[in-house]
Amino acid sequence: MKAQELIAAVKDSGFDKQYAELHWSGTFEEYLNMVIERPAIARNAFQRMYDMIATYGFTTFVEYKKEITHWKFFEDPIENGRDAIFGLDVHLMKLVNTIKAGAAGYGPEKRVILLHGPVGSSKSTIARLMKKGIEEYSKTPEGAMYSYVWTNLAEVLKMEDTMRSPMNQDPLYIIPPERRDTILSLINKGRSRQEVVKLEGDLNPACRYVFTALMKHYKGDWSKIVKNHVRVERLILSERDRIGIGTFQPKDEKNQDSTELTGDINYRKIAEYGSDSDPRAFNFDGEFNIANRGMIEFIEVLKLDVAFLYDLLTASQEHKIKPKKFAQCDIDEVIIGHTNEPEYKKLQNNEFMEALRDRTVKIDVPYITKLKEEVKIYEKSFNATTVPQVHIAPHTLEMAAMWAVLTRLEDPKKANLTLVQKMKLYNGKTSQQYTEDNVKELRKEAIREGLDGISPRYIQDKISSALVLDKGKGCINPFIVLNEMESGLKAHSLINNEELRKRYKELLSEVKREYEDMVKHEVQRAISADDNAIDKLCGNYIDNLKAYIQREKVRNSFTGTHEEPDERLMRSIEEKIDISENRKDDFRREIMNYIGALAIEGKTFDFRANERLHKALELKLFEDQKDTIKLTVHVSKVVDKEAQAKIDIVKSRLIKNYGYCEICSSDVLEFVAGIFARGDVLKDKDRH
Repeated sequence: MKAQELIAAVKDSGFDKQYAELHWSGTFEEYLNMVIERPAIARNAFQRMYDMIATYGFTTFVEYKKEITHWKFFEDPIENGRDAIFGLDVHLMKLVNTIKAGAAGYGPEKRVILLHGPVGSSKSTIARLMKKGIEEYSKTPEGAMYSYVWTNLAEVLKMEDTMRSPMNQDPLYIIPPERRDTILSLINKGRSRQEVVKLEGDLNPACRYVFTALMKHYKGDWSKIVKNHVRVERLILSERDRIGIGTFQPKDEKNQDSTELTGDINYRKIAEYGSDSDPRAFNFDGEFNIANRGMIEFIEVLKLDVAFLYDLLTASQEHKIKPKKFAQCDIDEVIIGHTNEPEYKKLQNNEFMEALRDRTVKIDVPYITKLKEEVKIYEKSFNATTVPQVHIAPHTLEMAAMWAVLTRLEDPKKANLTLVQKMKLYNGKTSQQYTEDNVKELRKEAIREGLDGISPRYIQDKISSALVLDKGKGCINPFIVLNEMESGLKAHSLINNEELRKRYKELLSEVKREYEDMVKHEVQRAISADDNAIDKLCGNYIDNLKAYIQREKVRNSFTGTHEEPDERLMRSIEEKIDISENRKDDFRREIMNYIGALAIEGKTFDFRANERLHKALELKLFEDQKDTIKLTVHVSKVVDKEAQAKIDIVKSRLIKNYGYCEICSSDVLEFVAGIFARGDVLKDKDRH
């Protein structure tokens, strides 16, 4: 392929057409016609932000009898989930509701939106997503926005021939304030409240200077100004180019002053224009200036010097900023700040900061307390695509996530509930003892849950470390990662309490016990996964159960004689799921009634549809087969070809059904064999 073909491919992809659309320019009259046709072009920053989020749609679900809105924008559809947020639907819903209220003009548009939470809880990611979203939205037809350029100035004024609006203001601001009500009433005639165009504020000092000079030149003929000196252009927001998106980060006090927010004098131009108060000798390039029409992010906002916070107060409440040596000028932008808890506590305790507290809307962004949502964070970063050279054994990420979640939970006040059980309840597992209402109460009584504990960053760092060290020789398992996390606790910069370190280590032991139970069950299922054998066992159980309920005898297929139902077989299955002797009749009738109901509907009974019976049959089959497979013999020392063949079958099932590889399937069989061996020893001791 030649370079000429590649160039043609770019052209054929519609690149030229797209470029032309994004760089449209026209007259003020053309722009006015567009506003009349589609008033949304002239939306304010909060309206635009809400519409951008709403563009991606939402779904709703009910949790604890409350309807929750899941906004799809926070899945990061722009970059295929790169900055996706998991498990914070309630908090993101509060954030979007705040923006929606601001868009409607109910008050939040005059506030600083403060994202508050512990380190690594995705506050920065949320702000980054919003900046990315509004930037991409400005490139779409629905999100199109426009600003203006002053042209042909050299022949009228002693300055450069063109001057772009330094604060990206809407061309409608060129309409004289005394004529706006008349023009807006004509534009808004017959429109709904949602479609009404509002115009609040005035031109920035530089544009006001040009406008005043041109009005003087044309003796008040405004139509000549917009015809001869105004060119309207499409405005594309860009964080990299500092157009409509600003980011401000606290630095050393000696190297920073408030002009970084509101602009500074261009000393080179003072000699040209003769005064440092001439707007032509001023750079309107502070973060507040360039973020106009979009949004500004304040990183660690509460670490700002007091001088900066004063600017923030006026910017949020009055939508005005005060550049040096100029009158206040109007801004229209969403102000997002984020802070950690120690800084927020300092704000609460500082009586001199009441004004700022009064002008903030706090949105909590805690750690995730749902296991399945926490797992998604690590699955996004560590998967077969991102880590193709090392296999991650099943449950590895889940165990890491489980420990992270457990460190964030408060000990339950109910004596009969463990922390692990509480975690499972939060994860959606309910029981007769703990209903959804009980779980809701558990959440209410744990006030600080999600504000303390281990951050996802620490977990990601330790998983990365385990992958690099590759102690599993091509496959990392839960124990490698859990041990890596435990060893890292000694040097963890945020744990300065020995008691807390001890608690986290104890929770690691809890996680290891949970893992043991999981892999034991998986190996049991792999051993008892012989479909023919389990079908045969089920048929035998149902035949005996039916005979028992109907007080009949069972025909022995081998001898042809009729015998009493095999009580020993039935009880050996039922005991696996803790069906007591005095409850066996109820359980058996329940199964028979279920089979009868299916028969009436013309359906065939399938034990796999009954979770409890399926589990009981698997455990019974495992019990019967475990000794024949000789799992308790160390896998690597098996010499018997027949036994090895049976173990190979179990390994293949683990690989096929559960996602293991050759390495971790062997490791997990050895590990479970050791557990069963210890179990056998215990039974021998019990006998004595």
